[in-house]
Amino acid sequence: MPEDFCTHRPLFGGAITSTFPRRFEDVSIVRQVPDHQEAFVDPARDESLIIELLDLKTDVADQGSATWFLQDLATEQDAEGTMVLEQSGVFEADGVRFRGIPAIITTAVGQMAISKGRQGRDAQNVVKVYLANLRLKGVATDVLITAYEPILINAASETAAAVGAGVAVPAEQSGCMPMRQVFTSAVTSFKVNDWNLFGSSAD
Repeated sequence: MPEDFCTHRPLFGGAITSTFPRRFEDVSIVRQVPDHQEAFVDPARDESLIIELLDLKTDVADQGSATWFLQDLATEQDAEGTMVLEQSGVFEADGVRFRGIPAIITTAVGQMAISKGRQGRDAQNVVKVYLANLRLKGVATDVLITAYEPILINAASETAAAVGAGVAVPAEQSGCMPMRQVFTSAVTSFKVNDWNLFGSSAD
């Protein structure tokens, strides 16, 4: 469907680009997310994609780093019933190189129950979370690419008014690209165009 055509999206003023469907709206300004984040949402499906730049967690090993960040995310969002469903090994992202050194990447997939804003536990939705950690060690940065896919919408959640309560309609039935593919596209197409984004460490 036309709304699911993928397109190159400029991030952080164009210093980074990534490719994912046009149906995801940039809500960074509306949601007033921090400067180190870019947030995109498909309001019709309550699916979201967040790209985040963090200081490199030097105390977190490369092996399993995505899983560590996934569990940290669950703690931060006061999630319940968190399960790690998949985790990858460590491999190099050849397309993202700083001074000839490729980024290191790991991925993880989990499931958790979270609520939006301050709605509380009585309004938790069950979501599948896809997370990739690209480690740009040359510029001391951890990049997180996180995709949220609703599985079960709580009738008490604000999401229910827009999407409907109950089991979420599979993407394929709505003519949309599945979130796993959206996530994969965003990760594999990730490109740094201007390393000066990372400050003095990129000099």
